[in-house]
Amino acid sequence: RCRESFSTHGQRCRMNEDTGVDYVAPWQLSESVDGGGVGVVESSRCSTCSEGGVVTSFNWPWQTYAVMKGSVLQKVNPQLVDGHLSYLLGAVGMTGLTALLGVREKGNVIQGANQTMVVSGAAGACGSIAGQFGRLDGCVRVVGICGSDEKCRALVDDLGFSAAINYRQEDVPTRLKEHCPDGIDVYFDNVGGAISDTVIAQMNKDSHVILCGQISQYNKDVPYPPPLSEEIHETLRRKNITRERFMVLNYMHKAEAALCELSQRVKSGQINVLETVVNGIENMGDAFCSMMKGGNIGKQIIKISE
Repeated sequence: RCRESFSTHGQRCRMNEDTGVDYVAPWQLSESVDGGGVGVVESSRCSTCSEGGVVTSFNWPWQTYAVMKGSVLQKVNPQLVDGHLSYLLGAVGMTGLTALLGVREKGNVIQGANQTMVVSGAAGACGSIAGQFGRLDGCVRVVGICGSDEKCRALVDDLGFSAAINYRQEDVPTRLKEHCPDGIDVYFDNVGGAISDTVIAQMNKDSHVILCGQISQYNKDVPYPPPLSEEIHETLRRKNITRERFMVLNYMHKAEAALCELSQRVKSGQINVLETVVNGIENMGDAFCSMMKGGNIGKQIIKISE
């Protein structure tokens, strides 16, 4: 029985015949949509899953009850999240892993190095965690870019970002110069497009772009990652900026230790978790569309049953 499911921007790619990546398949017509979910085993004929156990899957059908093979389910310990099961889909799940390992593996954050980090899509599920790890790991400034004043307030007041920029209302290049007087050393890129071009133009020599997502490009018929302009290519080359695509699935050998750290950080309050929760499977479509328009703060969760 599904308790909670989530929506991610990556699911938008599954609406295309070619998802652009080899690790997820497109949704099939006339079949149930699926995605990440967590739930409780009601009955089992599988030796690895017992009745009453909590399980999660990346391919959970969007339905209240489902018959699933034990091989696609992963048992999870609710104590990892003090019983807050939705965190297993976000901060103490793949989202948290992507944020933590992205910063650690590609960010080159060094304690005491006076570094500045910028995060785009900063009020989303991944960006909100990534920025907090940038701060915890040693960045002296962490600046978030997001799409509303409410999100800006959440980043600064709830998550400890140094500053936040509302790209819909403010002049991003000017505000970046104000908030990043020493330039930008690490950029956690969730959006691509014009926002990212603006950030890259202000990055320092030998800095690092963590290429996590390209939200602005998902409705366009372009390859992933999308091509850059010649001007941005020249900036990357001239400043020796590292821009590498980050895929968390390549680092799953580090997942167990990272999940333990995420659990401890969340439980201790060092990492704060933002969620937007919608009740009822009948509202999943509306929640998904709202998320694609930026209506969510933190992880978009759909609560299906108690």
